[in-house]
Amino acid sequence: MQFNTRQDIDAPIAYVYQRITNFEAYERQALRQGAHVARRDGSGPAQVGSSWDVVFTFRNKERELRATLTELTAPQEIAVDTDAKGLASALRVSLLALSAQTTRVDVTIDISAKSLSARLLLQSLKLAKSNLQARFEKRVREQLRRVEVDYQRGS
Repeated sequence: MQFNTRQDIDAPIAYVYQRITNFEAYERQALRQGAHVARRDGSGPAQVGSSWDVVFTFRNKERELRATLTELTAPQEIAVDTDAKGLASALRVSLLALSAQTTRVDVTIDISAKSLSARLLLQSLKLAKSNLQARFEKRVREQLRRVEVDYQRGS
């Protein structure tokens, strides 16, 4: 199952790339939301092969996933693969400079099942795909709007 959205924002591609590759900020955000995050390859700048173990509660059950950075091509591409007990996803973010001050951001998540229970979950998600797609687009739009506002403020 795939979710995709394309958004244009008023910020230069280099600034957008810098913000969306701030993996420490994502770690802090997950911690604030109650997840446990452990980077497997130590500290320092994230690079291809960097990975994180994340434990979080979803629907009253503790879940575990591993996220691995699979592509990091400045300033155009970022790809992260996740694996969570039978459910795998591939996140790809592509950036395109439309002008010096405008960037197109294309975000795609491809979710696949590797077990029977994960296939059943995906099947139920497909029934709500339009609602989930709208929520996905809204979440991406909100994140990118923050990047745009921060750029305009000069942060």
